[in-house]
Amino acid sequence: MRIGFVGGGTMAEAILSGLLKKKVATAKDVTVSDIVAVRRDYLKKRYGVAVTDKNTAVLPKADVVVLAVKPQQLDEVLAGLKGRLSKGQAVLSIVAGASIEQISSGLGHKAIVRSMPNTPGQFGVGITAWTATPQVSEARKAQVRQVLAALGEEVLVAGEKYIDIATAISGSGPAYVFLFIEAITDAGVYLGMTREMAHKLAVQTVLGSGVMAAQSGKSPSSLREQVTSPGGTTAEALRVLEGGGFRALMHEAVVAAYQKAVDLREGHH
Repeated sequence: MRIGFVGGGTMAEAILSGLLKKKVATAKDVTVSDIVAVRRDYLKKRYGVAVTDKNTAVLPKADVVVLAVKPQQLDEVLAGLKGRLSKGQAVLSIVAGASIEQISSGLGHKAIVRSMPNTPGQFGVGITAWTATPQVSEARKAQVRQVLAALGEEVLVAGEKYIDIATAISGSGPAYVFLFIEAITDAGVYLGMTREMAHKLAVQTVLGSGVMAAQSGKSPSSLREQVTSPGGTTAEALRVLEGGGFRALMHEAVVAAYQKAVDLREGHH
């Protein structure tokens, strides 16, 4: 597969390194454009890929063109690429909050995939929700799937509404989890444990619980019940969490993130 990256930042690098590791593409199949010379040199040295400071130079021969620029640079970047794409090329955007309509009209191109990766993708354990316009062929969709699988799991959703929901769950979600890790670590320190030790216990607990939820085939509530013996320590902690409205608060937080995602997307027009 031949692939061009417009923007060579952290997420672009994560995709690139995953693709090369999984041998989905070879270094000679990849061109990356970036405005920062130091970044270009680094990517060329580290991965052996072709680099350029001209965005248009990544287009020739690319099956999939990955848009990985900062949201505030997007309109300018799209204007520079407008009318330069050929019909068979698919554009894969990982730009947060940028709608398909914004990208499609900015490029004058119909075959657009919008995706929402998350930061754990930098370690190959992310999850990306994505949706494609009808003009993206099945063959290109299969390639997009491989590109996004470089970041971890991927899930195709039926439309942009679901990208906004995914933004609130998996896009912003790592921050909720990090806050949770911080909070239980702080409690451990308060009770007299060293920060380092409390941190280690907290992080590994979240990691292990995630693996368990993914692999046990059981619902979160039944897994929770397994940990909760009658009249025990866990039941006591859960009583406090439920009393403090933990579940309702999480619900409200995710809904607020979703609403913000919708506002940001609609605000672009």
